[in-house]
Amino acid sequence: MNWLDDYKSKLTSAAEAVQMIRSGDRVYYGGNAAIPQALVNALAERKDELENIQLNHVLLIGEDPLSKPEMSGHFRHNSLFVGPADREAVNDGRADYVPIFLYMIPRLFTERIVPLDISMVMVSPPDEHGFMSLGVETLASKAACQSSKLVIVQVNEKMPRILGDSFIHVSRIQAVVETTEPLPTLQSKPATEVETTIGNYIAELIEPGMTIQMGIGGIPDAVYAALDGPLELGIHTEMISDGAMQAIERGLITGAQKTLHPGKVIITFALGSEKLYEFVDNNPLLEAHPVDYVNDPFIISQNDNLAAINSAIEVDLTGQVCSDSIGSYIYSGFGGQVDFIRGAARSKGGKPIIAIPSTAKGGTMSRIVPFLKQGAGVVTSRADVHYVVTEYGVANIFGMNLLERAQALISIAHPDFQEELEAAAKERKLLL
Repeated sequence: MNWLDDYKSKLTSAAEAVQMIRSGDRVYYGGNAAIPQALVNALAERKDELENIQLNHVLLIGEDPLSKPEMSGHFRHNSLFVGPADREAVNDGRADYVPIFLYMIPRLFTERIVPLDISMVMVSPPDEHGFMSLGVETLASKAACQSSKLVIVQVNEKMPRILGDSFIHVSRIQAVVETTEPLPTLQSKPATEVETTIGNYIAELIEPGMTIQMGIGGIPDAVYAALDGPLELGIHTEMISDGAMQAIERGLITGAQKTLHPGKVIITFALGSEKLYEFVDNNPLLEAHPVDYVNDPFIISQNDNLAAINSAIEVDLTGQVCSDSIGSYIYSGFGGQVDFIRGAARSKGGKPIIAIPSTAKGGTMSRIVPFLKQGAGVVTSRADVHYVVTEYGVANIFGMNLLERAQALISIAHPDFQEELEAAAKERKLLL
């Protein structure tokens, strides 16, 4: 049977496809902008027929019907990165959170630490050879599909065909559901004055020819906006955003001096505007690879002069970074922060950077703190941290003792909190 006949024989409706799922199954489904929404909705309709379904995924944006309180006992999330869709369920005890480095997630599936019965992913239409692109989220979806007993694909003609190691063949799947629906978008907001100032400080650390990793948000966009000139920068990042696309269009990104994949932008997922999705479609400049490649610190370190810019919720006076919880309240996940901080630290000429506004809650709370909040998790250890940047400056604490760290971090804290931070540091015997 040729691939096209095979494809046609597997065509079905979302309602019929999810009939493959049985009580007690472990299911994986794609996240970010690649959530197979038709399949998720069809599975939610089967609530009363199913019990004890474990749902594995990374970031879910928007609303997820399987997270609602009435789904308890039927579906339980096993979240590998907590987002708006499942944050309430995790913190209410109706869902679970797995602290894990992003690059290690595929290993959970391939080594059957988390055995999967079924994977549901959204893909592009097949090409002339029967290969479908995982599109805007390669991440752990390829490993999940390879490790599952059954694979259901939601073929969406609006899913970009992103090149790289991001394809699944028709012969590897059991059911095809065709849809046409716009991908979820995440629109950029103008950078605040604080974010612009931080962006300017970081831009001063970026040297011509460097390879950079950044995510989405005001600070990354501000960094891109502050960069100018024939810098010939490269990109090796887990996520490509509109800010990165605009930097490419401005000629800032050529990849000419990259030591790994020269001339290529390496990503594992894309999240942004419709224009971004059009930009990445069939674009030879970009390659999407699974996250166990893109985020492996050893692979990252093969990019000489790599600058990794990541954010945090709070940093204590010894340099410990919390970025997945507010106290004991789980807010997000480990993501790729440690992957890239460690990769940049091992990169020849690399610069691992933690960038945070100095305050939160309208200036009423310092993000540089004497102690992390009770229950807060350390995502990036104080031995991993090098550069910390706020709107009040840059502190490179690598190699500093605890006294020197406290002094350096207090110097970039908001002036309104410096006196109490000094007092707390003296009480901790960090300062004399």
